[in-house]
Amino acid sequence: MRAVIVSGGVGGVFYPYGQILASLLSASVPALAASGQMTRGSVDNARFIHRREADIGFSTLDSAYDAIHGTGAFAADGKLDLCVLAVLYDSYLHIVAAGDKGISRISDLKGRRVSVGSTGSSTETIADRVMEAAGLHPHAEIERFNFGVAESADALKSGRIDAFFWIGGLPTAAVSNLAASGTPKLVFLPTENLEAIDKAYPGLYRPASLPKTTYAGMTEDVPSLEVANVLIVSSKAEPRFVTTVLEGIFANVELIRSSHPEAKKLSLETAGLRTAVPFHPAAEAFYAEKGALK
Repeated sequence: MRAVIVSGGVGGVFYPYGQILASLLSASVPALAASGQMTRGSVDNARFIHRREADIGFSTLDSAYDAIHGTGAFAADGKLDLCVLAVLYDSYLHIVAAGDKGISRISDLKGRRVSVGSTGSSTETIADRVMEAAGLHPHAEIERFNFGVAESADALKSGRIDAFFWIGGLPTAAVSNLAASGTPKLVFLPTENLEAIDKAYPGLYRPASLPKTTYAGMTEDVPSLEVANVLIVSSKAEPRFVTTVLEGIFANVELIRSSHPEAKKLSLETAGLRTAVPFHPAAEAFYAEKGALK
């Protein structure tokens, strides 16, 4: 069986996590030939899964929800065919600004050079929603750039942008490296109007914080939001394929957990948590049999 796993870009968590899964599944499941593929992120991954150009994808929950409803970034696509294979870990919103630009809140981004994430990424979706909730038009009131997290960090360091958005695990390597360099000194902006965001997008985002111990130079916890990350598959995926993949993942769960800081959060108990996007029927049956469906 083939298993093409679409993940994300360099500097984030999806890409290394996807490579880890592909390597372990190929090595431990004789019937499975898995390979990892770099992408721009969740939105692209949903389209790859829908078109059956990939078999397993990483996605934030909000992007998967938008995909199955044909909303947000998928308004022009219509409803896409996908469902959840497993719940993995949570991503946290980072709003990072250069410390010498007089930026301390989202409204200060007006007229500034801001990267909102790669085109077709969950970062872009969340950045737009957060700016709108704070009363800032995400297209008309900023000078908009579409960089992935690694390029965003490089652009902030070189002075090409003033701030960037990123939704990812803690810590994110590209942000860690930038903060550790000390150039520029970083400011992490608080996420505002979380109640309005929850009202507009119920069940997708939760209040959270970036702990002050996450990145060099932080002196206090920063209010943020979090969103679940999930593995997605087509609802037409063969039940035997889904079961084989899940058996392979959880037979190697300790190896996976030891391979990356965010992978430590993988467990049978959390993978089977119901979300706003339904499980594939074979995945639901797998978790139910294990007593992990909640």
